[in-house]
Parts: sequence; structure tokens; C-alpha cells
Amino acid sequence: MPAYKETRIVPYSADFMFAIAADVERYPEFVPWCTALRVLSRDREGGKDVLTAETVVGFRNLRERYTSRVVLDPKAHTIDVTQIEGVFRHMETHWRFTPDGANRCELAFAISFEFRSRVLSTIAGNAFGLVVRRMAQAFEARAKALSDKSAQ
Repeated sequence: MPAYKETRIVPYSADFMFAIAADVERYPEFVPWCTALRVLSRDREGGKDVLTAETVVGFRNLRERYTSRVVLDPKAHTIDVTQIEGVFRHMETHWRFTPDGANRCELAFAISFEFRSRVLSTIAGNAFGLVVRRMAQAFEARAKALSDKSAQ
């Protein structure tokens, strides 16, 4: 099963980075291959926001839809995503934003997944590293764009 982990220091606060990653409705605006996302439900569980979200991902003529459970913990600066229905046999994403100074944080991103379809697994497996690197970079680019915009 493909898995990827990346940890890096970014020049933005943990609160700021968490807010960007937690704003799932905006993903189609900046996350590569995310063509649509809608929140189906929102609940609170012990200080955490729990969303059920339907996401459409696509590349060229290929479109796939899946539903996931998204747990947002603003106090711990963590986001955990698990597919509950859809194209994957298994899919988990984990974000951790750890403060590292006044306006820096350690961003830790991990994803693991396995498609139900062997064809999709083969296609995705060939480009997996590039895809997840581009996804992780998209969040840092979004932070820079929002930071530059607020500085104006």
C-alpha cells in the first residue's frame, strides 16, 4: 500500500496552517486534482469538529468520488481524515502542526491509501510520490498567498 510522510518547517504559525488545512470547502481552489468538495455534516465531539465530506478528485477524464470522516482538533493542531465510502479500500491522511517559534511551525503530513481497483492502483502508484508532494506544497503555497494578501 502506498504511503508517504513529509515533515518540514514552514514560516507560518501552527494556528495559521491549521486554519488553512481545516478549511476543507476551499480545497478545490488550491489542492491539485481536487475538483469538488462538499461538507455533508458537521458535529462536535469532545472539543473536536467532526465533518463528513464528499470529495471528487480527477485527472484528465478520470473522476472519482469518495466520502470521508474529517476530525479537526484546533487545540492539538491536528487533522485526521479516513475514507468511509468510495473508491479506496483504505485511505488515511494525517496533518500535524507543531509550533516552532513565534511565526514558524513544523508541518507533518502523512497519507496512506489503496484503491479498490487494480487499474487505479497501478496508475496512482506510478505517480504517487509526485502527487502527494504537490498536494503538500499546495498548502504551503496557499499559506504564502494568504499571508501576502493580508500584508497588503
